Amino acid sequence: MKEYTLHVAGLERKLPMVRISDTLEIASFVILGDVELSVRAASELISRIPPVDYLITAEAKGIPLVQELARQLDMKRYFVARKSIKPYMDEPLVIEVYSITTQTKQLLCLSREESDMIRDKRILIVDDVISTGESIKAMESLVKKAGGKVVGKAAILAEGDSAKRKDIIFLEELPVFPVTVSR
Repeated sequence: MKEYTLHVAGLERKLPMVRISDTLEIASFVILGDVELSVRAASELISRIPPVDYLITAEAKGIPLVQELARQLDMKRYFVARKSIKPYMDEPLVIEVYSITTQTKQLLCLSREESDMIRDKRILIVDDVISTGESIKAMESLVKKAGGKVVGKAAILAEGDSAKRKDIIFLEELPVFPVTVSR
């Protein structure tokens, strides 16, 4: 299997190359289970983010990073926008998003209790990788719908053209790889 060597937060990781369409491959970055990378990336991001009241991420790959950021910032609470409405959610806030990694429409949901806590607070949106920006945009809409103020958007990696964005905080660029079709 082809691999891409990533250097981030003083660490090296070998990422498998995955074809996501006839014309595009990506280096598959999965932080789930990588404690060392979560700790190091959170430490590096903390020096770059603005003052915040709460952090939010989408379920599930951003959870290790948001957990570690909250721990290092000595926060008592962070939020996870769930990808489906759960039975415990009374009057949930719901936003639809299309993700490049799942290639389907998904929901992002917060319970009424969570949205009430976010109201009038400074919120940092956190993700592992920002690719097309659609997930970040959906989380931003969710936070605004809840009455919160987005003060930043942070990730470990910015993939492809997202690395050119000036409105996100990230540690390293992750290239995308066009596939040439031979005839």
